[in-house]
Amino acid sequence: MRRPTILFMNRVYPPVRGATGRVLKDLACSFAHEGWHVTVISSAPDAGEIREDGIRIIHVKGAENPSSLVAYIWVWFKMLALALRLKRRHILVTMSDPPLLVYAGCIIAKIKGSRHINWCHDLYPEVTPVLGIKLPDFFMRFFMRLRRKSMNACDKVIVSGRCMAKYLTGDGLDTCKIAMVPNWPDMELSDPEMIDEQDMLYEPQEFGGLRPFEKQLKTNQRFRILYAGNIGLVHPIDTILDAAQKLEEQGSDVEFVFVGDGARFDFIVEERTRRGLDNIRLLPYQPISQLREVLESGDVHLISMKEDAAGFVVPSKLYAALAVARPSILIGPEQSETAKVIHDFEAGTVVAQGDVDALVSAITKYRENGKAWFEAHRGAVNARGVFTPQGSIDAWMEKAWDVVKNDLDA
Repeated sequence: MRRPTILFMNRVYPPVRGATGRVLKDLACSFAHEGWHVTVISSAPDAGEIREDGIRIIHVKGAENPSSLVAYIWVWFKMLALALRLKRRHILVTMSDPPLLVYAGCIIAKIKGSRHINWCHDLYPEVTPVLGIKLPDFFMRFFMRLRRKSMNACDKVIVSGRCMAKYLTGDGLDTCKIAMVPNWPDMELSDPEMIDEQDMLYEPQEFGGLRPFEKQLKTNQRFRILYAGNIGLVHPIDTILDAAQKLEEQGSDVEFVFVGDGARFDFIVEERTRRGLDNIRLLPYQPISQLREVLESGDVHLISMKEDAAGFVVPSKLYAALAVARPSILIGPEQSETAKVIHDFEAGTVVAQGDVDALVSAITKYRENGKAWFEAHRGAVNARGVFTPQGSIDAWMEKAWDVVKNDLDA
């Protein structure tokens, strides 16, 4: 049998930060380890080509954080042009950044005769209004028809949530083409020895548990609500800020720690100053070597998502919280994949955006009721055993083999 070949296309790839780039690298490395010839097309401040972990990585020139729609479109065209110059691959995998990359994939697959898998993380153009981008109705209808046509032309569409699969099915995509493969946490969080040690040593702060990251921050222990990761336009934080203010007025020892960056990071800084909130602190992204300590430092993890984003995006923050066995509170839609996982495993609480009292009540419950915290902790431990990197990667690779096996046997 011939050595199978695969080409991935996504604007973001490490060392550029981004959840899609992180899972792409894990998956690409796994394909390379299994003997596939793997190529990745992404963007970087400087165009060029490198080989890393047995993977050929080709960069087109593009800003790390494009500041305009024109910049995204220009990267889209450069990635398309580059892919057309390469030799045919058995499988082409397009992701969701830049938007409508699935259409570029259809062009490439048709010309090259490749099988085409769309790995859909963010659904465009449907998510654009959620991001606050208002397109004229004519353009929305045009881009939605283009997206439908492109996805229907794919051999497989892999989504990361049941809510997205349900939306696409209702939108007319052939259910036989849809596969659901959950995203996964960083590999660094899945070391069995570290997991065993964590489960043995950790208890929430009121029970005198281990808090290694606390030493780095050099503060007194408080009950920590952690938001770790991107704070983007689809992640509203007003409800969180209002809850922080209410808890501070009550004299609570709860603190909110934001670790990361994003479009709303500066707004949190401004609001903390304006409201005089001493129970909020902000930290930049931490080195990967400290990732476990950062995530373990939170007694409860927060995930925020706009109510109308269900079916269009699936936040990956939950899987990191599960990997370190922490309860999660989702401030967002009940019909989302994140809410379903939390409910399925009883690993936390879901509250609606704008319901400040419900958020304060949920935080207070975990702060004051050790039994409630440990029940959610056990739920997170159970979920961690299901949402493993290797489990999702194996499922993904199985879908790829199904798509290409007849071509390889021919």
